[in-house]
Amino acid sequence: MPVPDDLVQVGHVSGAYGIVGGIRVTPYSQDADALLSIKTWWIDKPTLHAVSVRSAKLHGGDVVATLVGMGGRDAAEALKGAAVQVARSAFPQLEEDEYYWSDLIGLDVVNLQGEALGKVADMMHNGAQSILRIAPVADPSAPETTAPERLVPFVDQFVITVDLGKKLITLDWGLDF
Repeated sequence: MPVPDDLVQVGHVSGAYGIVGGIRVTPYSQDADALLSIKTWWIDKPTLHAVSVRSAKLHGGDVVATLVGMGGRDAAEALKGAAVQVARSAFPQLEEDEYYWSDLIGLDVVNLQGEALGKVADMMHNGAQSILRIAPVADPSAPETTAPERLVPFVDQFVITVDLGKKLITLDWGLDF
């Protein structure tokens, strides 16, 4: 099977689960939809290869899965630390105005005044909502005045538009916030 060109890392193997060769995967999103619904994962240990998922379910914040052909607990333990990736084209469809974190990372961020706030470097969850972690854009003319990283709640009050085509998020957020 050829390696898809749109692989997205959605978690990592954190250890074995059970005695028959299940694995425990720490997902990188709150709901883990991609891990639960996609039946072909790509694991990078020992080298990048496809695995078929027999079953996957949430268990204590992690995903526990059994893989076709997994040869017992020792084989599962050998995968500890491996990145788990899936093809972005296989992700489940979302409702309007919902976004996968992986689609937001790397987007430029501006405010309503058109001032550049930076780029989305990462996303995180604080228990109540998702948070944009915005890395500042360095000013080549004055690198010592580079703004600090911004953490902005990803909620309607602050997020005005998300344009994936233009790779741009517009926020109601001042430069001095």
